Amino acid sequence: MDFSDSPQEAAFRVEARAFLESVAERRKPGEVLGYRRGQERPGALEAAKAFQARKYAAGFAGIAWPKEWGGRGGTAIQQVIYSQEEALFNVIPWFFSSSLGLLIPTICACGTQEQRERFAPPALKGEEVWCQLFSEPGGGSDLAALRTRAERDGDDWVINGQKIWTSGAHYANFGCLVARSDPSVPKHKGLTYFWLDMKTPGLEIRPIKQMSGSRHFNEVFFTDVRIPDSQRIGAIGDGWKVSITTLMNERHMTGDAPGPDVSELIELARGIETEHGTALDDPAVQERIAEFYVRTQGLRFTKFRTMTALSRGETPGPQSSIGKLVTASKLQDITSYGLDLLGMAGGDTSPDMPLNGIFEEALHRVRDTRLSSLGRDHVERHILVDADVAGQAEHALGDDVAQDLVGAARDPERGRVQQRFPEDAAEWHVRAGLDAGHAEHIEPEPRDFLQLRGDNELADRRLRSRGFT
Repeated sequence: MDFSDSPQEAAFRVEARAFLESVAERRKPGEVLGYRRGQERPGALEAAKAFQARKYAAGFAGIAWPKEWGGRGGTAIQQVIYSQEEALFNVIPWFFSSSLGLLIPTICACGTQEQRERFAPPALKGEEVWCQLFSEPGGGSDLAALRTRAERDGDDWVINGQKIWTSGAHYANFGCLVARSDPSVPKHKGLTYFWLDMKTPGLEIRPIKQMSGSRHFNEVFFTDVRIPDSQRIGAIGDGWKVSITTLMNERHMTGDAPGPDVSELIELARGIETEHGTALDDPAVQERIAEFYVRTQGLRFTKFRTMTALSRGETPGPQSSIGKLVTASKLQDITSYGLDLLGMAGGDTSPDMPLNGIFEEALHRVRDTRLSSLGRDHVERHILVDADVAGQAEHALGDDVAQDLVGAARDPERGRVQQRFPEDAAEWHVRAGLDAGHAEHIEPEPRDFLQLRGDNELADRRLRSRGFT
């Protein structure tokens, strides 16, 4: 790993930091702006749009996007560097995560030139916000199991169905929708991808109030929603291929989940009085904070591996999967311990609480995240099992164990573990990093899906026994 910036990267970091210092204040421990509470306060969306406009004017929006998309034409490592610097400042990036991280890149890659020219510039400037209409009740992480119908009627499509857990639908201008256009073919081949205006007649948005008080999730109902065929992205029946592009964009999004982290925990412990001084003076508290610090540094160094690969122009390996698995559990442990230090007062999220009550709010949020990512965690574990980057997964698990985990056989020509899943797990192929062309030609096997679930449990045990918690 290379821990230092190259001269060009260092110059870009200075440029990014100078811009941020000119338009925003540095984040202090306990700031709520990066939390859902900060995002939902009055005027937050307008402030975020104003910042995004200045960011675009300064050349820091769409850093790694090609210039023909309206981006800077920079490198992936420059995007990582900017994200690192922006995380230190009191700004709200979340309103545009789906727009710029997932959906507009999908439109640019899979849509028409007219669609790209219409939607990319206003999204980069923060003028329009997008949401992702994928998940459905009862569908879990199996996108291809969706039941929302798109029926052709002349030059139009009529949409009926329901989506759920749609972040930002209540303030989004547009959304990307995957619907079933042909129920007579295998489920992965009968999907079509569309964009639509979130004010289209027949579309109803119902915010979901969570136990934390947040309302960023929504149910979205479609009742005879009529959209023209010109709002289709990709060919009819190619919705699965287009969705793969969106899912792959999600895997490579940069940026850290909002804290609290070790710095907030130290600040909290410093402000809590005990019989023998502050909580920070207690050796037992110091030991726990040291443990969290070590885990944080481990994540930091793992990210350096990704940054090193990007800096060398290489494709990052499965290190991001390690980060995703460890980050959520670490955040849950830190927030739980912070509430332990606060005692009975830990349930209060008022501004009068130490660090503005962010530990209680964060615990609610991370529980939501953990519950919604149960299937994704198994996907990330299989990515690690299936990976041979730097011998990392093979060294940790052993090639024979990897074969046991996924019922796979070594492919000597490709030098990787070739997964063979039933049709019901086809999405797992995609999330494991296979390209769209390869996934298209995977034939389902008559294999009991419960066996795959058994593999998941074995994968968990094997990874835990080797330090992947």
